[in-house]
Amino acid sequence: MKIIDKRRRAQIFRDRLSAAMDQAGMNRSILAREIGVDRSTISQLLTPDGARLPNAQVVGDCASVLNVSADWLLGLSNRPENAADILAHSLTMTKAPRALVDEQVFAWHQEAAGYKIRHVPASLPDMLKTPELLRWEYTPHLGRTTDQAIGASQDRLDWIRNSGSDYEIALPRHEMESFARAEGYYRGLPMDIRLAQIDRFIALHDQLYPRLRLSLFDARRVFSAPVTVFGPLLAVLYMGRNYLAFRDQTRIESFIKHFDALIRETDVADREVPDFLRALRAELTG
Repeated sequence: MKIIDKRRRAQIFRDRLSAAMDQAGMNRSILAREIGVDRSTISQLLTPDGARLPNAQVVGDCASVLNVSADWLLGLSNRPENAADILAHSLTMTKAPRALVDEQVFAWHQEAAGYKIRHVPASLPDMLKTPELLRWEYTPHLGRTTDQAIGASQDRLDWIRNSGSDYEIALPRHEMESFARAEGYYRGLPMDIRLAQIDRFIALHDQLYPRLRLSLFDARRVFSAPVTVFGPLLAVLYMGRNYLAFRDQTRIESFIKHFDALIRETDVADREVPDFLRALRAELTG
């Protein structure tokens, strides 16, 4: 940590205390009354060219009354918000409805238009699925409204694909293999839907690469929960019933590093995915 000269720190305190008072609409008399000191005490703290710093009690009381952080007043932070406010703005939890493209996810994509999107989906990425696969997957939940949901979401999926953002998607290799072989989650998925979906993946790679890159990692070596990083703006962790969204830069950067580590550990690199898919297709058709 950089050590600041006492006079310089006192100047920072004066400037920031004065700015916080202006923002709060408080004069010296009001602030003195609110924190229980004489007006002369506040005047001394604001006297130009002085080197005096208040004791911790006065700093804490000023910060509390002015709704700023004590660290900011003393020049230890560039964020004026107190810790509770920083946390409230940097971390939010929202509901995650079972839908193709819910309102919140679409809003995040709109906000991040033009930025690189890093995505680890919970299953195959919805934006790349055929209508037939979507219908098979969502009908048990949406029932008669499945076709309506697919139709209503198609324009949003198209918007996402054409938003100007680069998409880098990392998927566990076993997820793609389980889908192709109709195992686990995909048990009962008809062969024709699987073949058509594989063909769609290959076609989208040919059309959109390198703007769209899909890589497969070995989940036995590395693991990732479903997460999406919307450029430098936010990182969203999918929890099933909720999204946990982070907006502070430190956590966003940690999610980016996590995603980049997945890419370094890929079992099937993005350029190799079409050949991998063709091999899966050949396995199915004999």
